[in-house]
Amino acid sequence: MIKNYEQLANGVIKQKNYEKIEYGYDYSSKRNYGVKGIKISYLRLGFIVGAIKHIPSDVLDIGYGNGDFLSASKTIVKNCYGFDISNYPTPDGIQKLNQISDFNGEVITMFDVLEHFEDIDVVKDFKCKYLIISLPECHYFSEEWFENWKHRRPNEHLWHFNKKSLTNFMEEMNYKPLSFSNIEDSVRLSDGPYSNILTVAFEKNLYNN
Repeated sequence: MIKNYEQLANGVIKQKNYEKIEYGYDYSSKRNYGVKGIKISYLRLGFIVGAIKHIPSDVLDIGYGNGDFLSASKTIVKNCYGFDISNYPTPDGIQKLNQISDFNGEVITMFDVLEHFEDIDVVKDFKCKYLIISLPECHYFSEEWFENWKHRRPNEHLWHFNKKSLTNFMEEMNYKPLSFSNIEDSVRLSDGPYSNILTVAFEKNLYNN
C-alpha cells in the first residue's frame, strides 16, 4: 500500500492523514456535466426503480451538488429532499434539509458522495429503507495503478471501495445488497477495459435496529 493509505480488514482503503477541503458553492458549480449530467440522473433514477421494484414515495439526495438528480426525481417521486454542506440551492420546489437526521423516509441516495465523508459509519444511523450508493470502483491492480488512478484524488476522496469491500462495509452497517450495476459507465467512460463507476442498491435491515 502506498504512503499515507491503509487497507482495513473489510478491504476498504482509507487515506490516513488529510487536509480538509471546502465544499462550497464553487465546488458544486463545477460538478455540472451538462447533458451528460441529465443522462446520468435518469440512469440513476431508473436503477432505483428497478432495484426496489416501484417508484419510491420519497427520496433524500445527500450531496446533491448542482441538483440534476433531484430535478429528474421530482418528475415521478412525490416527495424529494436535498442535503448538502454547500450553500448551493436545491432545484425549485425541493426542500433542503438542515440535517440528514431530519429525513425519515424510504430512499436515501449518495452519488459520488460516500468517498468524501470523514466518518462513513454515519450511514448506520440513516432513517431509510433503501440506500443507493455510486462511487468510483477501485480495482487496485497494483500500487502503481492506484497511485496514478484518476479517482484517487488525495484529500478529496478519503475512502476507496470495490464491490466486495463496499458490501463488507455496508453489511457491517446493517445493510444488505439488492442490486449491483456499472450503469453509469455508459456515460462516464473508463480509461481502460475495466469498470469505472460502481452503483449499488442496499436495503436496511430494520429488524436489527
